[in-house]
Amino acid sequence: MSKSEKTKAYIIETVAPIFNKNGYAAMSLSKITEATGLTKGAIYGNFQNKEQLALEAFQFSVRRVLRDLNAHVNKGVTPLQQLKNVATFYNNYYEYNIHLGGCPILNTGVDANNHNPLIIAKVRSYNERILDRFINLIESCKASKEIKETTNSELYAKRFFYMIEGAIYMSSVMQDKKYMKDLAVFMQEMIEKELT
Repeated sequence: MSKSEKTKAYIIETVAPIFNKNGYAAMSLSKITEATGLTKGAIYGNFQNKEQLALEAFQFSVRRVLRDLNAHVNKGVTPLQQLKNVATFYNNYYEYNIHLGGCPILNTGVDANNHNPLIIAKVRSYNERILDRFINLIESCKASKEIKETTNSELYAKRFFYMIEGAIYMSSVMQDKKYMKDLAVFMQEMIEKELT
């Protein structure tokens, strides 16, 4: 990795949780230079503008979450165990999110929805990828005959996703990890009672 690439990676890793926590509009260049210890020239020598930096910081945060989610899910031996692992991943998500500045999908989606079409398009793209992953997991469970063949994979994938994001929102706003703990239990119960 070249010195320039290392500097760029350092900037992204340093400002990603700050963008996530404060939002795009509240992130000034002075906050970026203060956090990184770099000059304005060093920042703009690596990024075309603040929007590009915000987008790359968002992608960095989401990729980290998805990497860790996938690693946790893939610990399951069967498709059904993997689907249940989605729920157990979120059991400790409140604590997991602290160093990220919150959930990047939720925070960035709400922040960018009304004023940043480029970033909200990227958020939607990641949402679609997550939904596809959940749909594929449910389809794998159906193929292995671990859940009912009549299960509507897309419907349940959407339900899981909006329940997850709702619990993340409530945990964050109320500063109470119990919402995430309850979500993990409820999702597993839902899988057992409604899908199997």
